Amino acid sequence: MKPTKRNYRATFILDNRGKEDSVDSIIEGVKKEITAVHGEVKAVENIGRRDFARIPDDQFPSGVYVQMDFSAPAGAAAQLHERLRLNDNVYRALVENA
Repeated sequence: MKPTKRNYRATFILDNRGKEDSVDSIIEGVKKEITAVHGEVKAVENIGRRDFARIPDDQFPSGVYVQMDFSAPAGAAAQLHERLRLNDNVYRALVENA
């Protein structure tokens, strides 16, 4: 029996400071992380660079925002958070049920 998949919308803030990786290659890396937790990416929207309302670091006043819609099994959101916590290209991640 196939596990039931849920729909999610995730918002990521990407950090490419001092890295030669382009934003597109970082997005592809995040997609690979989603497929690693048995997810399927349906849509990607690159919102672009936005200034932070509260600047956590003077060297990092803005970040690249990306939204992704994907479907995955029920426990995949927690697994994805754990995998992205170890990824230094992703500054913040918010995963919500869609």
